[in-house]
Amino acid sequence: MSDDPLAGVIGRRLFRVASALFAIVFAFLVAGAISAPGADLAASLGLVAEGSTGYQLTQTVLQFVGFVVAVAGYLAITDEWGLVRLSRPTAREAAIIVGGGIVLFGFQYGALFALDQVGLSTGQNQAVVPAGDPVVYYLAMIAVSLAVVGPVEELLFRGVVQGGIRRAFDAVPAVLVASLAFGLIHLPAVSGTPVERWAYVGVVVVLGSVLGALYEWTDNVLVPGLVHGIYNAVTYVVLLAQAI
Repeated sequence: MSDDPLAGVIGRRLFRVASALFAIVFAFLVAGAISAPGADLAASLGLVAEGSTGYQLTQTVLQFVGFVVAVAGYLAITDEWGLVRLSRPTAREAAIIVGGGIVLFGFQYGALFALDQVGLSTGQNQAVVPAGDPVVYYLAMIAVSLAVVGPVEELLFRGVVQGGIRRAFDAVPAVLVASLAFGLIHLPAVSGTPVERWAYVGVVVVLGSVLGALYEWTDNVLVPGLVHGIYNAVTYVVLLAQAI
């Protein structure tokens, strides 16, 4: 008896989705194996003081180094280098990057305003809570957001995850599934009531969908990466102004 072709198609699609989502698990496992031990090593060598701003920044940067290592390892193991579409931004894409960062930041405040009108608020991401001097931390995180956090998170979630799911489904399901995963991974880092934490996730899912759409539109992961970086950086600029 011949195999059911429909079952084969469904199986291949499910495997693609599972493989893409496993990349997230793999990235966090590698990041966890690097970030905390690396920060502890830096503290033991006297490079940073444990619990200080330097320690917090070291741990953050190493986490994203772990993400890059995991992405490279995943692409090498699967031989799926074509998942990540990357090129130097054109002048048009540079304009999209600046405009996208502003739009994303504006959407966040619009969402917060809308939630406030119905008596809701979002939780707080612990990434914006400094361990030491807030001014030093926020200044450093402006640069880290632009150069590391935004580009690396998009490399993982838009490049690998969305790109992998895109090979099984059309653009819309790929963007939505990757964005949902992107929102859910933020949940453990958010403090607040259950409603506030899930409201935060909901906002992040929408923001992720915009970033995913930008990736589909430009076919260049650097565009959502830098938009994401600008969005985060502007958030830290606002926090810095409040701290000063």
